Amino acid sequence: MNQTKIYGHRGAKGRYPENTLLSFQQAILQGVDGIELDVHLSKDGEVVVIHDEFLNRTTDGTGFVRACTLEEIKKFSAGSKFSSLPDYEESWILEKVPTLKEVLQLLAPYPIELNIELKTYTFEYEGIEEKTIALVNEYGNGRKVVYSSFHLPTLLRIKGIDPAASIAWLLNHVISHPLDYIKSLGLESLHLHKDMVIDNLKDWQELKTLVRVWTVNQKEELVQLMDAEVESIITDYPELAIAIRQERAVPID
Repeated sequence: MNQTKIYGHRGAKGRYPENTLLSFQQAILQGVDGIELDVHLSKDGEVVVIHDEFLNRTTDGTGFVRACTLEEIKKFSAGSKFSSLPDYEESWILEKVPTLKEVLQLLAPYPIELNIELKTYTFEYEGIEEKTIALVNEYGNGRKVVYSSFHLPTLLRIKGIDPAASIAWLLNHVISHPLDYIKSLGLESLHLHKDMVIDNLKDWQELKTLVRVWTVNQKEELVQLMDAEVESIITDYPELAIAIRQERAVPID
């Protein structure tokens, strides 16, 4: 039986402020196989790790990421907006929006995989593909990195820059003949919304080693997808997913 890998979604988003060094460190401590994060470009061309195009939801700043310099972005707290989480501590206020370089440096000692989602479907960030690959080449420590996006041109540009790069197409809708897309576009995998897979488990069985599923948080769904032996699960609660996987791995006398 193939063991499904567990990726921490924006770190350990269910319990810690998403896409922060704190969240990534906690996911590592929980035992993840991989980390998923999102990148945008600042006004001065720095690759920054944040989910939205704007600062408002996850920081105490406002405005578009692309309209602010890195220095301006670093003035804002990336932890203060998460006081509703049960483990909240005042020290979270000190968390900042990290750069991709800072995250790669944090991950350096750990042999875990990394999924970098390039958020290029709203704004075209000129040069983001080259900058991201250059940072991974310099600070990635040789780890497995998968570049994903909803925006296919971004993935094709990545392949053009580095033909050996692993690219994954993010999808939340059904496509016909998925294997044809994988072969034709040189995709390492498809990153699929959980409902696409759970509602059609038999259809994906032959492609299970080429599928990562997001975002899976309920125990029943985690079990279903582990039973289906999908390649990876991306979850807000990696600690829960890892505990379920360990329970299921224990042989029954």
